[in-house]
Amino acid sequence: MWDPTTYLRYGDERSRPFHDLLARVPAQRPRAVVDLGCGPGNLTATLAQRWPDSRVAGLDSSPEMIDRAAATAPGIRFAVGDVRHWRPASDVDVVVSNAVLQWVPGHRELLTRWVRELPAGARLAVQVPGNFDAPSHRALREVADRPAWRADVAPLLRRPPADDTAVGYAELVTGAGCVVDAWETTYVHLLPARADADHPVLSWLEGTALRPIRAALDADRWSDFRAELGVRLAEAYPVRHAQVHFPFRRVFFVARTGARAEENL
Repeated sequence: MWDPTTYLRYGDERSRPFHDLLARVPAQRPRAVVDLGCGPGNLTATLAQRWPDSRVAGLDSSPEMIDRAAATAPGIRFAVGDVRHWRPASDVDVVVSNAVLQWVPGHRELLTRWVRELPAGARLAVQVPGNFDAPSHRALREVADRPAWRADVAPLLRRPPADDTAVGYAELVTGAGCVVDAWETTYVHLLPARADADHPVLSWLEGTALRPIRAALDADRWSDFRAELGVRLAEAYPVRHAQVHFPFRRVFFVARTGARAEENL
């Protein structure tokens, strides 16, 4: 179960990649805009602000997120659904997928299908985390692989993508007939750390990577798991001057469909 409040605990840090992605989408008057994996809807609302004459819609697999989104942006059409089953209507000129596809196995094939089904000249804007090899995720895999947790937790962890680089995604979508703008950014988030609170990276992970683990364990086992993980995270991300430096790599691309390779985006 997704918890919008937990997810938005670091709302500014989580929203920055969305705005950086959107800044590279040059569409002027798209007929329809879709936010796939819209979450609590706060960022979808900015799409309606940028393109007030467009039909804006948001899709997310979490009913809790969609409930929050409907309350956050009542003028936007939100729906519960699986992005793997979504098909674009003929007037969808902009598709945004921000920090979603890392949850979808085989999403490279999904991207190829979207590119093929979108109208010519549409923009597909994607951002995915590229932090599977970060100390946070190495610590998570190490704890999950201990005998006490291996059977219940290890199968729940996402596998690193085969090629989660900007070059890899650029090659994929250009091969599907797009012109692409692709890049990577490592943000250094400065997370406040209080002596009377959990380690901030543990709190961050509770909004994303730890969600399926929390759902699978009872209260006592979850408490033990997070305590062990918290110790490792504190070693990997020491507190200095009441804050933690948390590097976070992200991968972006904006593709234009039905374009020749020599054209500009």
